[in-house]
Amino acid sequence: MTGAEAEAARPSDSLLVRLGNVVFRVRDGLFPAVLVLLFVLTKPEWPGNDQRLDDILDVVGVLVAMLGQALRVAVVGTVYVIRGGRNRKVYAEELVSGGFFAHCRNPLYVGNLLVLLGLFVIWNGTVAYLVGVPFFLVAYTAIVAAEENFLRGKFGEPFDEYCARVPRWIPRLRGLRASLAGMRFHWQRVVIKEYGSTASWMIAAALLLLADSLAHQTWDARPVYHAACVAVLPVIAAAWGTARWLKKTKRFQDD
Repeated sequence: MTGAEAEAARPSDSLLVRLGNVVFRVRDGLFPAVLVLLFVLTKPEWPGNDQRLDDILDVVGVLVAMLGQALRVAVVGTVYVIRGGRNRKVYAEELVSGGFFAHCRNPLYVGNLLVLLGLFVIWNGTVAYLVGVPFFLVAYTAIVAAEENFLRGKFGEPFDEYCARVPRWIPRLRGLRASLAGMRFHWQRVVIKEYGSTASWMIAAALLLLADSLAHQTWDARPVYHAACVAVLPVIAAAWGTARWLKKTKRFQDD
């Protein structure tokens, strides 16, 4: 980026933009820490104190998280966009507006929020809902404000036109097939970009399912269920290790 571009893309004085830039820099440590604290310091609740209803809620939570992950996989596999920034700061080399980004300006963040919502539904703790959901909504809203401020400063009118025709959060599905027509799915990119975050939320989900159950009953009440929650952990860890090895040895590359 030239000096003029850097000057144009400087954050505005908006409180939300400034907050977004701070959260963007520290999110890799902040978000996991907040989740751990919420789940350690709060208690899960069974709806109506009924195990069967809680099992249904657990299934819903897992499905919501999987929907969020599926969205991320679909986006990452078709259109690559830099979301990690550069030197912990918001950064973009180009204005990405094709594929899923022609129907939602932040499909990856929508996927993240669905994954987080799924974890909260699995845990089903009132305090976790009241604190965690608003926290992450504000955090991602601030990050998006910071990114939009940067993009508007760098790309100007083309970005404003993009914002005018594409919704920020709620995907517009009409015409999606046409937008994806001719695009090749980069499955190796999906593996090397998504293996870490995918393994993290899946391990978290398994631990939450186990902790939720043991908070209301002993291990012997559902030994097979509890053992399954534990047994899936090394499987996920092995998949994570394999994906990391494929990435580090460059057997899989962002093609």
